[in-house]
Amino acid sequence: MNAPIQSSTVRIFIALAPPDDAKEELARELCPAYEAYPRMRWNRIEDWHITLAFLGELPVETVPLLRPPLAALAAGHRPVRLALHGGGHFDDRVLWSGIGGDLEGLHSLAAEVRAVVRECGVPFEDRPLRPHLTLARSRRNAPSCAVEAAEALDSFTGRLWLAERLHLVGSNIGRGPGPIHYRDIEAWGFGGGS
Repeated sequence: MNAPIQSSTVRIFIALAPPDDAKEELARELCPAYEAYPRMRWNRIEDWHITLAFLGELPVETVPLLRPPLAALAAGHRPVRLALHGGGHFDDRVLWSGIGGDLEGLHSLAAEVRAVVRECGVPFEDRPLRPHLTLARSRRNAPSCAVEAAEALDSFTGRLWLAERLHLVGSNIGRGPGPIHYRDIEAWGFGGGS
């Protein structure tokens, strides 16, 4: 379902989302960490995603510029076969799951997405792709448990699944004192080309 855009700006990114059963498989693996580290800020399972391009805070007028070329890209692209695999951390504070499977296809898709964004004239910081799925963050002024939680995921290898949709996601919905919630602005199925 498409989310309405109500402010003058929106923080957006383009991503893939694992299917529910793949996310549930990882959530089961995380049960001991949920219990051991309850003070971490755990991302909601429905918000888990693999970012291909983070565009940042943009005027809402940018969204209509992106829709047609992203739809065309998805229609001409084949699904990418991926898996959730292992774990790691950024700066001892952010816990993530790694990505396995067709990493060459994932990098190629990200490059195509970023090229579309550039062709639309949308400025963004083009950082190298480090495929991951963010799971949790340590709270400020609290000891970090990300390193220990990541070690517990070392041996995790999830089942292979097809990323079948390209998602344009907004993260300004739900801003305020609580956690940020992500919502699809729009999503397009891959058509099987390329």
